[in-house]
Parts: sequence; structure tokens; C-alpha cells
Amino acid sequence: MKLSELRAALSSYGIPEADTEARLLFTHCTGLTPAELLGTDPAADDAILLPLLSRRAAREPLAYILGSAPFYRGELAVGEGCLVPRADTERLVELAVSALPRGAHFADLCTGSGAIAVSVLYDRPDTTAVGIDVSEAALAFAEENARRLGVLDRLTLRRADLLRETPEGRFDAILANPPYIPTADLATLAPELAYEPALALDGGEDGLCFYRRLLSFTDALLPGGFFLLECGYDQKDALAALAEERGMSFAPYYDYGKNFRGGLLRPR
Repeated sequence: MKLSELRAALSSYGIPEADTEARLLFTHCTGLTPAELLGTDPAADDAILLPLLSRRAAREPLAYILGSAPFYRGELAVGEGCLVPRADTERLVELAVSALPRGAHFADLCTGSGAIAVSVLYDRPDTTAVGIDVSEAALAFAEENARRLGVLDRLTLRRADLLRETPEGRFDAILANPPYIPTADLATLAPELAYEPALALDGGEDGLCFYRRLLSFTDALLPGGFFLLECGYDQKDALAALAEERGMSFAPYYDYGKNFRGGLLRPR
């Protein structure tokens, strides 16, 4: 199959950004670089390419097919049982890198692939972290990503159900991109999300169950510590209200499209 044929096939299946995805699949299958594809229409081995095309046509996430996803300063390993990190979460990483005090020890709760923790640790070699998730599969990816970025010696990974357990230790910051989609909305999501773990998406009836729980961990914060949380674009008022109920200050932050993306909260 030629590159142009792959592009047309992906487009016919309703895949967004078919041209970009065709090039990514082609480089994955052939070893050709993106530059080598410019202005050309090479062919790939159908025995290798067609099974991958079938998976993408079934709307399996491209990152699962490729085995990795770009995030912040590198490629992170991802796969079944692990939420694919999104570019919007890079904003939380940038804020954490800037806000953490020198020599900070922070927690990344609902760590998933470890995207937040390993990226912050990579940019801030003076810091250490604990990453916590309920999923053994996700923690395995987090360990691999910490190894890839050379930060495994500064990251402790723990399995815990944060809706029932409290993180051990005290931290300069608690960072999290927890599940925040209301349960009733899960059925309306893009088909790719059906492949990703529901436990990483389902935020309960109103999407806020994890925020209520995480904001109860104030005793885990060191003096001057803060929460830095990602949430849904339409949850600004709800997160602000939770902060007010708990006597915390609330500073919203926004993604590069100027959409609300989360908040920095500090106990008063």
C-alpha cells in the first residue's frame, strides 16, 4: 500500500488528521523519516501495514498502535490499560516546573503513564516524587517512562485506591489529572476513548468525586504546599466552589487555546 492510499483509507474511515496519521504509521512500519516522505509516495509492506490500518479503522487509539505518544519533551510508552497523555496536560507540567520550590518532593496522584511526574522530574533534577495509581498496568508504563527519561531513581511508584486510601508522606505539592468525566457522559465520547481504561475517565455522577477526595489530603501538604489540578473545561465554577468550601485560595489556569484547564489551590 502506498502512502497516498493509506491517507485515503484513513480519511474514508473518518479518522481526523488522516494525513498526519498516515505519515506516522508509515514511518513506524518502514523506518523512513518524516523528511524522507516529503514529496514522495512510497509503498509499505502490506503484511505489516494492513493489520495496523485495520486496528485504526476500528478506532483503536493511534498511540496504542504505535506504542507511544508524544508528550512534553519526549515520547512516552503507552498501551492497553493506560490513558493516552494529552497535550493540554503539558500546561500543568509547565506550571509545576515553575511553581515547585527548590528541592521539592511532590506527589502525582492518578499518575497513569507517569506523564506529569516524569516530565516535571526531567525538567527539575532537584526534585523527587511519588506517583500513585490504582492500576498495575498504568504503573508499569509509568516505570518504563521514568526509565526512558532517566528519572526512575527519583520516582517512587505506589499502587493505591485514592478513593479509599490516603497517600503516605508529606509533599510540597500534590499534582493530579484525575478522572473528571461524569459517568453519564462516557457513552458520548469519541470512539477511541472506549479503548482507554474507564477507571481513568469516570469521575462519578458529576465528575467531581476525585476532586472532593484529593482536596481532603491537606494534611499531606507541607507548609506552603499547594494542589495543582487539571479538570474539564466546564468545571471552573465547580472547582472554585470546592476550594471555597475547604477554605482554599483558587487560581485558575488556561490551556494554549485560552480554555479553562485547571487550578492551583492553596490552604489558607
